[in-house]
Amino acid sequence: MIKRNLLVIGLATLLSACGFQLRGTGDVQFALKELDVSARNAYGETVNDVRDVLENNGVRVYAGAPYRLVLSKEKEERRAASFTSAARTAEYEMTKTLDYEIRGSKDLLLISDKVEMQRVYNHDGNNLTGGDQEAAQVRREMNRELVQQLVQRLQQVDPVQLDQLQQAAEAKAKAEADALEAARQQQAAQPQQSPIQLPTPAQ
Repeated sequence: MIKRNLLVIGLATLLSACGFQLRGTGDVQFALKELDVSARNAYGETVNDVRDVLENNGVRVYAGAPYRLVLSKEKEERRAASFTSAARTAEYEMTKTLDYEIRGSKDLLLISDKVEMQRVYNHDGNNLTGGDQEAAQVRREMNRELVQQLVQRLQQVDPVQLDQLQQAAEAKAKAEADALEAARQQQAAQPQQSPIQLPTPAQ
C-alpha cells in the first residue's frame, strides 16, 4: 500500500513538472482581473473549462464585468487523412476551431480572433468501438489544448489596451452615427417632388 501511494505521489509530481499545471492550477498570470464569459452553448465543456481556468488563476468571472469574453463559434471538422490497401480509412485528421470576441461597454467589439488545433489519429476499421473511443479521447485533448491557447492569448490582454480599443470603438460608432444622421437630415431637407399628373384623355 505504501509503495502504491508513493507511486501515485511520484506520478503527480512528474505531471506537475511537465507543465500539466497550465490547465488552471495557479501558475498563470492575467493582467485582467475581472471578466464576463459567455458562449452560444452556455453549458458547454469549453466555456466551463475557460471559466475554471480564469477563476483558478485569480480572475473574477461575473455577469456585468467591464469586459466580456464571448466564445462566438466552436467548429469541428474531420476528414480522411490516409487509406489502407483495401481503400479503408487508416487515419483521420480532426480540426477544431474556436472563434472568440472581447466586447466592452455598449457591447462594442474590441477584439475578434480564433484559435485552432489539428490532430491526426489512427482509425481501426475492424474495431469501431475502439475507433470511437480514440476519437473521443482526441477530442477531449484538443478541447484542453484549445482552452490553453485561448488562455495564453488572454494573458497578453491588459486593461490599458482594452480601454484604448474601447475609446477607438466609441469614436468609430459616433462617427458612423453622425454620418447617418447627416444623411437623414440632408434627405429630409430635399423638397419632395409631386407626382407627375398625366393629362386626362378627351372624351
